[in-house]
Amino acid sequence: MTDTSMESLALARGRSTDAAPGDYVALLKPRVMSLSVFTSLIGLLIAPGAINPVLAAVSILAIAVGAGAAGALNMWYDADIDAVMSRTRGRPIPRGLVAREEALAFGLFLSVFAVLTLWLAAGPLAAGLLAFTIFFYVVVYTMGLKRSTPQNIVIGGAAGALPPVIGWAAATGSLALEPLVLFAIIFLWTPPHFWALALVKEGDYARAGIPMMPNVAGAPSTRRQIVAYAVLLLVAALSPLALGFAGALYGLVALLGGGAFLALALALARAGARADRSGESADRMAEALVARRLFGFSILHLFALFLALGVEALAGLPALSGGVGL
Repeated sequence: MTDTSMESLALARGRSTDAAPGDYVALLKPRVMSLSVFTSLIGLLIAPGAINPVLAAVSILAIAVGAGAAGALNMWYDADIDAVMSRTRGRPIPRGLVAREEALAFGLFLSVFAVLTLWLAAGPLAAGLLAFTIFFYVVVYTMGLKRSTPQNIVIGGAAGALPPVIGWAAATGSLALEPLVLFAIIFLWTPPHFWALALVKEGDYARAGIPMMPNVAGAPSTRRQIVAYAVLLLVAALSPLALGFAGALYGLVALLGGGAFLALALALARAGARADRSGESADRMAEALVARRLFGFSILHLFALFLALGVEALAGLPALSGGVGL
């Protein structure tokens, strides 16, 4: 750990007096939180029946707060490695803007508030799922998996895949096959999304001691696994059509987006193999460029999939066949 990183952590352990409201917002990981909010909203929208708009809004707000609480607790626990990594050292705790104990208290308070609020608005099932999601992300993933296994993202991805299930449960008070399919789509999307970034930030993760797949299994194996997951994701993304809860618009988005995602994964595999053979820095830079494109496109792809489902639900567009439920 660098002297600057140690100094930042030492400062963060003290009582912060310089924190602004924006620093506490940053603790919530707004970009990650926005994805959770969006996918939970789609889960709520495609659910059968009607939900009171006020209760729906409160439910989505509670899910957002719960997602942010998990982010704050993640930053509390990971402050030591955040101070080492270039992409995270600008977070509030490493910069000494928020003390670690403040982040812990903030995250715990928001967790309790979010779960209780969702219980009152949508019932025990949705609240229980939200509580489990926070627990899984903070305790199972952050404290357990992240620093111990290269499968951290694979298993830990379950936490990020649960919001549409929570949204469905908030609307119906029950579970069904449809939200579990949405869970599977996000679950299969998560590894190639993060491994594309890990290929670019391999040195960052190595300095922090995080066993990401490229650092443990090597870049060639990681690239092959990205291709495999891209194939599985394409199949999973098309399954709502076969199961009868998606229409032509979604099908077009899933087919074109999934095909483009797979094409980028294959392009990454080729670029990486070329760089491995030549060892030239130009080829390594070309590989990194493709990895960054795959990472960026993966976000667009997931957003487009769920947006298409939401548009079909709001517009009342018909599914291609009869629905399936449990």
